Amino acid sequence: MKRKYNYFLLLLLHFFAIVAFGQDVTFYEQINGHYDFTMIGNTLNTGENNYQQTLQFLTESSAELDLNTDDTIHKAYLYWAGSGLGDFDITLNGVDFSAERTFSHSRIINGIQFDFFGAFTDITQFVQNFGNGTYTFSNLDIVSALQNHFLFRTNFSGWSIVIIYENENLPLNQINIYDGMEGLPFEINFVLDNLYITDTSNSKVGFLAWEGDNFHTNNENIRINDNIVSAPPLNPINNIFNSTNSVTGSNNLWNMDIDIFSFDEFVNVGDTTADIKITSNGDFVLINTVLTKFTTEAIDATIVIDNVLTECNENQITVDYSTFNSNATGVLPANTLIAIYVNDILVQTTETVNNIQNGESESNTIVITIPPAVESPFELTFVVDDDGTGVGNVTETNEENNWFTVDVNLSISTSLPTIEPFKSCNLGFGNGSFNLEELANQLAEQYEGEISLHENLSDAQVGINAISILSNYQSETPKKLYIRLETDPCSSITSVDLEVRNCPPTVYNFISANEDGFNDFFFIDGLRNIFLNFEIEIYNRWGQLIWKGNQNTDDWRGEVTEDVKWSGDISADGTYFYLLFLNDPNYPKPMQGFLYITY
Repeated sequence: MKRKYNYFLLLLLHFFAIVAFGQDVTFYEQINGHYDFTMIGNTLNTGENNYQQTLQFLTESSAELDLNTDDTIHKAYLYWAGSGLGDFDITLNGVDFSAERTFSHSRIINGIQFDFFGAFTDITQFVQNFGNGTYTFSNLDIVSALQNHFLFRTNFSGWSIVIIYENENLPLNQINIYDGMEGLPFEINFVLDNLYITDTSNSKVGFLAWEGDNFHTNNENIRINDNIVSAPPLNPINNIFNSTNSVTGSNNLWNMDIDIFSFDEFVNVGDTTADIKITSNGDFVLINTVLTKFTTEAIDATIVIDNVLTECNENQITVDYSTFNSNATGVLPANTLIAIYVNDILVQTTETVNNIQNGESESNTIVITIPPAVESPFELTFVVDDDGTGVGNVTETNEENNWFTVDVNLSISTSLPTIEPFKSCNLGFGNGSFNLEELANQLAEQYEGEISLHENLSDAQVGINAISILSNYQSETPKKLYIRLETDPCSSITSVDLEVRNCPPTVYNFISANEDGFNDFFFIDGLRNIFLNFEIEIYNRWGQLIWKGNQNTDDWRGEVTEDVKWSGDISADGTYFYLLFLNDPNYPKPMQGFLYITY
């Protein structure tokens, strides 16, 4: 009765509308070199689901990896899939892994939705460390989904590891990986792109598929470029996805397939794509992963601008750059063209010097003159395999990664204006104390860069012997200092004159002329050796002149030197009046005030 029911379900697939939602099988990764691929994996079904009377499934299953001793694992990708919306956290050999990418597929048949999922994670390092041996997959929790699907016999779960391995004895091959989740029945079509075929011999294509049944044999085939693929007796022409494993020769990989076929007869030298058409008039199949391998001379030129050196106030730049031949099997030849653009304008061409082997690079330096009309900043672009018109002289596997762009600022020195003289009070005979830190701070507020002050022009030009203490710089005047503004790689030089001015003197108007060493004389700070022609007059309370002094006399200590009617040579305690004539153009009027003397 169960088999009759499944046959009835098959009829439903033919006569009722099917709406499917999935993810197209598209290009994922290309690997070039002495590589080949294999796949291991296993089902978690206990038998083909069409024949099961009750739901049965495994909680874990195992597969063996047995590479040759001289094979080195380069990449290892774990795929797993099953019925339902999915479980994306699983265990492999006791180590927990989570999906890095996921896939889904849904089909609505006669109003009933069937959901399926797939998952992917990169386990390269894990497999490299573990190596050959038994791999056990477990902890996939989709029990409720399996129960729901069992009624329609669409219950399945399983896993596979795609392994790319390297062996120097292998020819130079190109491995392409494509994945997604597209489903049958009745027909799916997709394109294997990013191919670069120079030799069709020993090529192969591999499929990882889910839910295929040995029970269904109705027009289930693969066409590559409209050529039917088969590998009987394991994979007959009308039942390709039939729970088989081409790697191990097993035919009990229940409801999943790991199938690898020769590709030699279906493609031609020079092909860059292959059309895949898969049909099934009855069997429900999910295509998850497709791999191709070709022996090929593959070249992939790329370029990187490593460094740009600009000279101050020059329209020439020096550029360090490297040309790579990455992910390749062939040699990038010497004299591969390189075009150089500034703001998309071709300014120069050059070429590689040496043959560049797979995985190697060549570094060079070039001097480029920037057209005067180009304003800074600008875009500098290097394009490898380009003659300046967008046409190259090398056939590559990827023509879309040949350029590298950076933004460049030409180095223009800052134009510094003439600095107004920086002044301080005259300390005597033209000497001054200058707070140059104040001057430096003023400049720093106006210009970006490092400010330094120097005592001579030659030091400023090379940036040496900067004045270290700026807050109290002592100097005779007039004095010229040189200011350097550093904006790497440019510097700007200007100068400033240090000048002194005769600041108003400070009068201390109390005298205790008792010879105790404190206030023994009439002291005026900032007067002597500054106002060299000053004159001072002292008057008593009656307005009589009693003393006169200048630069050549001592400070007044209370003596009477003028001819006045006075009893004695010493003035009495009391208040006196002074007039201070500075005889300076900036001080045309005399300073005047009172002073007090005591003994």
